Amino acid sequence: MRFAFTFCVLVSLARPGFAGEFSVGFGNTDLTPDVAKKRVYLAGFGMDRLATKVHDPIMASAVVMADGDEKIAFVSVDLVGLFMPSVERIREKLTGFKYVLVSATHNHEGPDTLGLWGPTPIQSGVDPVYLRKVEEGCVEAVKAADKARKPATVRIGKASDTGLLHDNRKPVVKHDELVVLQFCAPKTEKVLGLLVQWNCHPESLGSKNTDVSADFIHYTVKHLREAQKCPVAYFSGTVGGLMTTLGLKLLNDKGKELADGTFEKAELYGRLVGKLAEKALKDAVPITLTPFVIRTQDLLVPVDNKLYRLAWSFGVLDRTMYEWEGNPTPKKFIASKEITKPVAVKTELGYLKLGDLEVAAIPGEIYPELVLGKVENPADPGADFPDAAIEPAIYDQLKSKHRMLIGLANDELGYFIPKRQWDDKAPYCYGLKKSQYGEMNSVGPEAAPVICNAFKDLVKTK
Repeated sequence: MRFAFTFCVLVSLARPGFAGEFSVGFGNTDLTPDVAKKRVYLAGFGMDRLATKVHDPIMASAVVMADGDEKIAFVSVDLVGLFMPSVERIREKLTGFKYVLVSATHNHEGPDTLGLWGPTPIQSGVDPVYLRKVEEGCVEAVKAADKARKPATVRIGKASDTGLLHDNRKPVVKHDELVVLQFCAPKTEKVLGLLVQWNCHPESLGSKNTDVSADFIHYTVKHLREAQKCPVAYFSGTVGGLMTTLGLKLLNDKGKELADGTFEKAELYGRLVGKLAEKALKDAVPITLTPFVIRTQDLLVPVDNKLYRLAWSFGVLDRTMYEWEGNPTPKKFIASKEITKPVAVKTELGYLKLGDLEVAAIPGEIYPELVLGKVENPADPGADFPDAAIEPAIYDQLKSKHRMLIGLANDELGYFIPKRQWDDKAPYCYGLKKSQYGEMNSVGPEAAPVICNAFKDLVKTK
């Protein structure tokens, strides 16, 4: 961003013809705002960036998978993020699902849905009417996907390309693996749809753009939809650290380097990600996605960020804060209005075992170091907490051959930074004269330890 243990088991409604077999459906809803009728503040960079026109649509894309009459739904929106209360309202309107995951791509060229990019620091950029439209659109997309379900077989493909990511914060650690799930009709092998997961900030268009757009994701989805002749749902994963296209050297077919902040670069990058997905499909292998094992954990994450606390006190960040006494999973979550006392935000962590595939559902922008087990060791002596314990890596907890991480899953808490790489105070790491970008858009240095340790416990729970 530029800037207790719970099982949820609901009774599913069986559909004729699907008993005891795997089925899948895709659906989408157009969430593009009307910039001519109302001010739209674009999220992700500076404040007071008003949209002037629409370049391409903002979409909600849903995938519903079912094991007989047991259903789960994944929905992705081309927005900067959604807070947990929005996800809870979406879930309330979707009965009959064992689990509903709502994720944002973290698009930096769509409407502000969090509040941080309004006209001033003490004014939210969220339009409540539009936010309701987003929530209703997510519900509509899931219902459309559920209605479109058909029996399916599944293949999984993976491909990596370190050249498609720029890491603009030291140490350089990239999560460059793309994962794609291909769903096909059992008898005809007709492709029913793709679920694509990649790890990069959708911010190619930069801070000066005023066109509403889904950024490079629009072009990735367009490329695959036309090539595969099927629906495509795109999900962002490990985008912290910072995984970005800004500063990434891309040449067009004439050898010209494309500039940041241009649709030409966004389009080329989007197509390159689409081609990487096609490469993954060439080596895809059959996979079973049933049975569904879903584990979720409600927990508190302390909010130390002074700017976030101030924004909360002014109502710019519209969500409940809770008393923080050092325990992420207290017996009772007690709401607080005391800005001078330690507070925390309530969020949800998820672990999904879908047959042969394990999925980590992380409620923010996690650094690749925390996913891949590459936290700096020893820490740079300039770090604020060089002796902090190394957090248990997310992928170290996943033992299946196939794994995937979905970021901004069911919430958006900003960056999860390894505590021993936290660098907000002088002297700064690597001999730099100022702190690197990141800490200003994290809830605090304890977020990564809380999230990673809770995930380890969640995976081990039986």
